[in-house]
Amino acid sequence: MPAFGRKAPDRLDIYMLRLLAAPLGFVLGTVLIAQLLDRLLRLLDLAAASGAPLTAVLGMAAHLVPHYLGLALPAAFTVAMFLALARLSDDSELDVILGAGRSIVRLAMPYFAVAAALGAVSVYLFGHLQPLSRYAYRAAVHDAVHTRWDARVEENRFVSAGRGFVLSADEVGADGRRLRGVFVQRRTEVAEEITTAPQGRLVPTAEGRLVLELDDGLTVREDNEGVVSLMRFVTSVVNADFTPGPPAFRPRGSSVRELTLGELWQSLRSGHATLPRQRLAGEFHGRLARSAALPLLPLLAVPLGIAAKRGRRAAGAVFAALALLALNHALQFGESLAESGRADALVAVWTPLALFAAAAFWLFRSSLAWPGDNPISRATASLGEALGRLRRPLLRTRP
Repeated sequence: MPAFGRKAPDRLDIYMLRLLAAPLGFVLGTVLIAQLLDRLLRLLDLAAASGAPLTAVLGMAAHLVPHYLGLALPAAFTVAMFLALARLSDDSELDVILGAGRSIVRLAMPYFAVAAALGAVSVYLFGHLQPLSRYAYRAAVHDAVHTRWDARVEENRFVSAGRGFVLSADEVGADGRRLRGVFVQRRTEVAEEITTAPQGRLVPTAEGRLVLELDDGLTVREDNEGVVSLMRFVTSVVNADFTPGPPAFRPRGSSVRELTLGELWQSLRSGHATLPRQRLAGEFHGRLARSAALPLLPLLAVPLGIAAKRGRRAAGAVFAALALLALNHALQFGESLAESGRADALVAVWTPLALFAAAAFWLFRSSLAWPGDNPISRATASLGEALGRLRRPLLRTRP
């Protein structure tokens, strides 16, 4: 049996990779878009409520890509292998390849190589990119919630414009920029100012700030010592900056999910100021286990894809979906047990992965003796025959 690592990939290896590339890109892109669209609707609602610009929404959605990529990659890779091998089986190319002397193991070697590469990518994704992007997303949401005032003035209502300014207008033009009957109050540490004017305009500057220009107005100022001063003006700019920035966001690292893999390891060795050790251990082993699951996926997808003849693909697809779903929930449950201190992280997190690896290896090993035949296909066939035997007496007794 030739080993993939002992010689350069041949034309069949390249062909197998070409069969994988198109469905992998399509499925991965479709799943990512579907997940992002669902979150994008909620982000648009948040932006509409807080007045954040559309660019902020797109930035928040971009920060979510590493998170959803980690969720979509195992499923997309499994589906892509399933579809590629099902195509080989449907077009009878698989029979020709096996008849030429190539084994199932050798046939699947390109997919094992891709799985190993994706495992390395997932270590970087789960260990470095996701924690940083998760913090960046939370910081972007904080900025959107505390977004600067966007000059949305409602008639006869007081609006807080930041930096101690309160603004009101009797009438607001259709463009939201022309105001009539303007009232402006400003409180500072040293004085209080009240400005009134029959009309005014909110004017954007080249720097992106908003300034309020007033005509024929009056300003009354009273300082802390009780001294009152009056000032009339023909034209005045009340404030040169109506767009104060949001309050500073907290530093990264208060959540265990915002720490990189290296930071988790360092915190496990030397301790963390606020996060308990069991939470650090659960998160650390959970990320490694999810990365280690990628190289195991060909053991599951290859035998199911080879057995996917027309008319009996549903059983293999359902089994693969249930296996991935069970693994994901088992890892989540193991992380919860470890983080709560009810179980050791090594046992709680790695046991589900070990069971998944054993089941996948058993399924792959069982399909080598007779390609296209595996325990799942045999169980499906047996179930179909049993249902058929139960159905025939019912048909005979039907009037």
